[in-house]
Amino acid sequence: MSKVKIAVIGAGSISEMHLKSYQTNPDAELYAICDLNEERAKVKAEKYGITRVYTDYKELLADPGIDAVSICTWNNSHAPISIAALDAGKNVLTEKPLCKTVEEALAVEAAVRRSGKTLQVGFVRRYASNTSIVKSFLDNGELGEIYYAKASCIRRLGNPGGWFSDVERSGGGPLIDVGVHVIDLCWYLMGRPKVKSISGNTYKKLGNRANVKNLAFYKAADYDASRNTVEDMANAMIRFENGASLLVDVSFTLHAKEDELTVKLYGEKGGVELEPKLSIVTEKYDTILNLTPQINNLSFDFVAGFQDEINYFIEVCQGKKETISPVQDGVEMMKILCGVYESSLKGEEIRF
Repeated sequence: MSKVKIAVIGAGSISEMHLKSYQTNPDAELYAICDLNEERAKVKAEKYGITRVYTDYKELLADPGIDAVSICTWNNSHAPISIAALDAGKNVLTEKPLCKTVEEALAVEAAVRRSGKTLQVGFVRRYASNTSIVKSFLDNGELGEIYYAKASCIRRLGNPGGWFSDVERSGGGPLIDVGVHVIDLCWYLMGRPKVKSISGNTYKKLGNRANVKNLAFYKAADYDASRNTVEDMANAMIRFENGASLLVDVSFTLHAKEDELTVKLYGEKGGVELEPKLSIVTEKYDTILNLTPQINNLSFDFVAGFQDEINYFIEVCQGKKETISPVQDGVEMMKILCGVYESSLKGEEIRF
């Protein structure tokens, strides 16, 4: 079988994870790269031996040699590029979130249906080894029905600035950037139940705190301390039609003692903590047990997770597998994210 010819659209920081992972996969060929900044695209092309460089994604998509694309651009361009790529007959892996609005998400879903191609949403944590282990326990009924989950992704200081802090390009702040990962992870492992209601809050109290010294954090290539139009903190209670609930809070910046990443799920027969380290809680012979699996990484491994996601996508392109993060899930996640923002704006619970 010939190699899957891949084009990467967007040569920013996250593209590096895609490029490295494709380069490592023996069934993938890095065929083309595109970025509005031609020089940046050329640098990546030279580093990864890519011979075709574009600044216009429409010109790239007209190349019949391309089988599939990774979309690593600003959130506000995910939908139009995805739709154009699908209509051009390419399979698509788009970074999370799927887009900015529910309307955009439904348009992408329609493009998937009419094209017959696959769109895989970049919910990378679904593909991680610790997630797969928990999924196997759940699928075999070891934890029973999951009725409650809670997740936190708290940064003391970590507004990346640039496009991340520009609501027109990003669609929002920590909720849509990092919250999407932990919300989706919980929702996926809870069995992807339908949302019933959302009560959410967002806060713009601290800004990007560019004045803080002696504490480093990641800054976008176009960081500008004077520009920030996104929330710095969000929280939500999400209720599902099956009676389960999810409690979540996320921040780019918060007066917290330390950064925090926790993901916990509770079922009728047991519970699980995925982050900060995988641990399973169960009960045997009237005794509660804490089980620690013997695996390579008890926490999410960023590099390995992306490699697993890309490897899976290549097998999808080859027709060997169906994606575990389809466009339908991207649509549902946009309903949840937009529901939190709408609830906060209206100051009331949103019902579906």
